[in-house]
Amino acid sequence: MSLEKYSKEELKEMSMIEIAYALLSEKTDRQAISFQEIIDEIVKATEMSDTELKSRIAQFYTDINIDGRFLTVGENYWGLRGWYPFDQAEEDIVPAAKPKKKKAKKAVVDELDDFDDLEEEDLDFDDLDELAEEDDGDFEDLDEEDVIEEEEEDFDDLDEDLDEEEADEEAEEDLEYEDEK
Repeated sequence: MSLEKYSKEELKEMSMIEIAYALLSEKTDRQAISFQEIIDEIVKATEMSDTELKSRIAQFYTDINIDGRFLTVGENYWGLRGWYPFDQAEEDIVPAAKPKKKKAKKAVVDELDDFDDLEEEDLDFDDLDELAEEDDGDFEDLDEEDVIEEEEEDFDDLDEDLDEEEADEEAEEDLEYEDEK
């Protein structure tokens, strides 16, 4: 399918995707061309105005991506799917993975160095003093009823429990000592 067999009238009525297919079909070297080159050829063939091109370019890009006859071979270069055998097309599409250099250990060491650089001059103790003064004021607001006095608690029961535990421990130690003899 060659563009030369169409008149200017017929080219203006054709869709941009059909013109692009005709352009790529007539290429004998079967080399992918950039999207911009395809656009330039379409504009030259149809004598399309810039305003018309701007209104149609987004739809054309969508169409070329969806149309199964076209294949992107990276870097916004396009060819016809029929030009590439199945295996070759996959290899052309997927760029070779480059191994990444490891720099993580150096970054960790640099982060630790940053902690050593902290100086006392950088610390602002004034804010801490202000906070401490604010906290002191909080305790003055308490009513005497809210404060639990030590006299109200019965520590006698606790003392008796501790005395019993100490006596039990001493008895166990005595038994262990006698068993060792």
